[in-house]
Amino acid sequence: MTACPLSRIHTLMPPASTARSTGDFRADRRYEYARAAFDERDFEAAADLARQVLELAPDFAAAHAMLGRALAELGAREEAVGALRQTLVLEPVDELGVRLDLARLGALAPGEAITDGYVRALFDDYAPKFDQHLTQSLHYRGPALIADALRRACSKQTLDYRFGLALDLGCGTGLMAQALEGLCSSIEGVDLSPGMLEKAGKTKLYDALHEGELVSFLSSCASAEADLVVAADVFVYMAALDAAFREAHRVLQREGLFAFTVQAHEREGFILGEDARYAHSETYLRELAETAGFTVVIFERVSTREDRGVPVPGFLCVLQR
Repeated sequence: MTACPLSRIHTLMPPASTARSTGDFRADRRYEYARAAFDERDFEAAADLARQVLELAPDFAAAHAMLGRALAELGAREEAVGALRQTLVLEPVDELGVRLDLARLGALAPGEAITDGYVRALFDDYAPKFDQHLTQSLHYRGPALIADALRRACSKQTLDYRFGLALDLGCGTGLMAQALEGLCSSIEGVDLSPGMLEKAGKTKLYDALHEGELVSFLSSCASAEADLVVAADVFVYMAALDAAFREAHRVLQREGLFAFTVQAHEREGFILGEDARYAHSETYLRELAETAGFTVVIFERVSTREDRGVPVPGFLCVLQR
């Protein structure tokens, strides 16, 4: 299954935590001026100030990213691509998220746009305000929807609404564990962000927390050891989901459940949307489920959050091994 073509992605500014010092006060000050100019949409000034920073600190990746983003807004595509690629030469893990900009410019495949390094930096910066922002500003309710869907799936399949070991993929600050409290004999979480895991640990709901990428984590688990695998809104940061489905099926016991939410895409495959998140189609998800050996128990349209007051279309799925 191939990804659908990229339409347009909004330019992203890097998370605050990734703005490093050059060690030169003059360069740092010019860089802050460049950030301010960019925020005010004065892209010519932002590009000029970024060039001044690079005269003083040629290897400052954040200034190359700023220059590339400003040039992209000015329509200077080739120069922008060059500056953004130089950012990746200096910081290949891409904490600054310039691969998203390269994808927007058509210089990188959409499926390669989001890296673990970017997600880790994004959520480490987001961790202190994550719960309040999600639940109050975005009206996020993914964990509650998944918990309710699991209750209905258990009723439909004549299973007890209780689980042995549950694996929480992309556990974040622990909102999913809170929604499942008292329903699992044990629960383990995995997340890329140390900041998120620190918050999750404070809930005292997890028997173990693991820092890492979710497919690698699942690959390290024993076959047929879990009753439940959940992934609340984590697949929006992943393009192809083949490996995640395959490993989730492997680690589940017979009749175990795999529950997750995604953003909805109405055509084929998956796309990288304007919100810098991946959206997956119903056809794509159903084909993956069948290939992996799952039975679809629940597949329905939901919205787990809002964007500027508008519900974001999504799918809620419960699959059974």
